[in-house]
Amino acid sequence: MDEQKDDQIDQDDSTNNSEKEQSLTACLLCAAFFGSLGSSFLYGYNLSVVNAPALYIKAFYNKTWIERYGEPISAETVTLLWSVTVSIFSIGGLFGALSATLIIKVLGRKGTLLLNNSFAVIAAVLLSLGEMSRSFEMLIIGRLIMGVDSGIALSALPMYLGEISPKHFRGMIGQFNSILICLGVFTGQVLGMPELLGQESTWIYLFSFLALPAMLQLCVLPFLPESPRYLLMERRDEAGAEKAFQRFLGKKDVSQELEEVHMEARAQDKLHTVSVLQLLKSPAVRWQLITVIITMACYQLCGLNAIWYYTNGILREAGFTESILPYITLSTGAIETLAAIISGLVIERIGRKPLLIFGFFSMAVFFSLLTVFLNFQDRVSWMPYLSYVCILAVIASFCSGPGGIPFILTGELFEQSYRPAAFMIAGTVNWLSNFAVGLLFPFIQETLQSFSFLVFVAVCILGSIYLYVVLPETKNKTFMDISQSFAKINKMPIPSPGQEMELVLSINSDTNGKAQDATKMQTSL
Repeated sequence: MDEQKDDQIDQDDSTNNSEKEQSLTACLLCAAFFGSLGSSFLYGYNLSVVNAPALYIKAFYNKTWIERYGEPISAETVTLLWSVTVSIFSIGGLFGALSATLIIKVLGRKGTLLLNNSFAVIAAVLLSLGEMSRSFEMLIIGRLIMGVDSGIALSALPMYLGEISPKHFRGMIGQFNSILICLGVFTGQVLGMPELLGQESTWIYLFSFLALPAMLQLCVLPFLPESPRYLLMERRDEAGAEKAFQRFLGKKDVSQELEEVHMEARAQDKLHTVSVLQLLKSPAVRWQLITVIITMACYQLCGLNAIWYYTNGILREAGFTESILPYITLSTGAIETLAAIISGLVIERIGRKPLLIFGFFSMAVFFSLLTVFLNFQDRVSWMPYLSYVCILAVIASFCSGPGGIPFILTGELFEQSYRPAAFMIAGTVNWLSNFAVGLLFPFIQETLQSFSFLVFVAVCILGSIYLYVVLPETKNKTFMDISQSFAKINKMPIPSPGQEMELVLSINSDTNGKAQDATKMQTSL
């Protein structure tokens, strides 16, 4: 037994050395980029694309109403239609998150992403033809379908990226999700400029653009492998999993990766995909689930969405004219994208936990400063400039960690059988929190005025404290290692080294037994 332990230690050392020498492959980068391009990029694009043509869309509603009913639309009705057009995106996202688990179970990770492009194309057609057809209902339905697309994408994409990545690149590859969200927001801002598509005659092309990233993903993703973990653990396709690992990792000998997945499968209580109810009842993942729920709620409730309420007003107070406001607000999208890229580059050095805590705590600090500056901007002429700097700092703090790491953690904290249900719960919390902010913040802002940001200060501080106390670092750890990190707080037994060795030996014997059974079956045939 001692010799076996020594062999296992030597094997672990050689594994770590080979991982350090391993570099990113073109296949892995293509899967991360094109998978995100047709998924999270479209989510970010839809967050910003409706802002530029808002006046033209309302004018279209009024024109259509006159053609139908012979009288102008009332101010209350046009406000209601516009609110429905904007908020129904979140409702569609909730539907998409709830349906993602079933689709992923049937089609797999890559198959779900490919199917999801059909929703983007249908939405682009409805949104583009709505004005020509004199139907504002088509715009509303198109936004609903685009929300479904985003809800599915934010579940399937992080799952796919986490399962195709080696553990020492998992954070960086996972941050493609956040980077492409920020890039989508920035692209929506740029294309919405008056010199480009933000005009009365061209605003419908802002929505036609939705089809382009979806079509690019449809052209590239079919030629890239499916998640090898999905193939091996859920489809029992070891040959397919081996080929997928070889392409993603750029090497022929992937026996260690296959053995790691076999160990994870052997250690799980349930090899089949569990339901949401089973996940909620399981004591083995109780604190993982609580952590994901709190992290995802803080992702939406930390106040970033509410920051846009004040941006244009602060810029006007600083003396900027209406004609140059769109150009200055481009800085927010640029800061988002830059911060997300930097976070992706340093996440494997710094770790998930420090970046999350730093991001939330920094947001609390800058929200506090923003509250002070807002209350003094009428007395000091240069105070609005400081307020705008605080807004940029809040955005950069968010994108440095909280903007993407919650999705990475959802994939890392759960083993294979629990992961789809975990993403369904995380997605539900995400979209419900998003809807709650949009619904409640106007009332909070009306009651507390500039002190409304103190609510987000409390959320960010409480989130930072919880993450510091409960969340273990997941950098460079296997999914089994991460699960064992929660074993103590979940009051679950931690396997001893001897049990782990028995697990490895039993896997090898099971593999040999399966090979012998297959040989016997072929002989009998």
